[in-house]
Parts: sequence; C-alpha cells; structure tokens
Amino acid sequence: MSQLNPYDSFLDGRPVDSILASTADAIAEFLKTIGQNRINLPPAPGKWSAAEIVCHLADCEIVFGFRLRQTLAEDGPTIEPFDQDKWAARYSGVPAAEALAAFSALRKWNLRLIRHALPSAAARTVTHPERGTMTFQTIVETMAGHDLNHLGQLRRIAGQPT
Repeated sequence: MSQLNPYDSFLDGRPVDSILASTADAIAEFLKTIGQNRINLPPAPGKWSAAEIVCHLADCEIVFGFRLRQTLAEDGPTIEPFDQDKWAARYSGVPAAEALAAFSALRKWNLRLIRHALPSAAARTVTHPERGTMTFQTIVETMAGHDLNHLGQLRRIAGQPT
C-alpha cells in the first residue's frame, strides 16, 4: 500500500472515473440484495452495518469534496484528518436510503468538479498530516480505492462472491 493512498490495493485496473461514476448504483444494488431486514445489522461485533457503511461513504464524500476544492483553490494547503469512528457514532437510525441519496448527489457534484479539473490540476499538491504531500490525482485515486473497499464490504454483507 502506498503511504499516500492507503487504498491503492483496491484499485482494479478500471479507469478511476468509471469506478467513481458507478459506485452509487452499485451501493443501491447491494442494499436491495441485503434487504431491509438486514440493512441495520452489523455483520460481526464491532463492524459497521450496511446502513452505517453508506453513511460513512456520504460523510467521506463531503470530506473528499472539500479536500479537492481546497487543493484547487489554495497553494499547497494542509488538509485536516478526521476520526471516522467519532463521526460514525452518530449514524444510528439514519436510513440507508437517505445516506445513499446524499452520497449520490455529492458524488455527482464532485465528479463534475473532477472532470473539469483533470488533467490540468492533477499535479496540484496538498499536505496530509499523516501521509505527507499528495496530489489532486492522488485524492481522486484514493476516493476510487475507498469506494472499492467499502463496496467489497457491502458485497460480503450481501453474501455475494468477490
């Protein structure tokens, strides 16, 4: 795994744009398969339920969107890390459908920005306090790997082969 993109190992050779554009539909399909009876059940103690995973993805889309915009608007900014578990403490009771609607809308908005910014902004830099200097392109690749990681979790909850 790259220190800059801890999700490198999840990238599957498809164009990053294709991964980002297809994630919301993939989530929706997994949620249908999982069904309302299991959507809020964690697959194991200490693990997030399918609904909580979708809430996390919606929150991360806000974070990624801010980081992308900050990278474009400022010269060499330092981004703020966040504690995903503290954010997740507030997911209980949030319907997966609401989280998916938020994720879908935010993803469309972020994809519009990404498509407009690339390739000219690919090398713009940002500093992550834990990962060092990253580029706009690295953030985009991190988004795609992060998607695939959580889609894999949803696939396992749905009981589908990898």
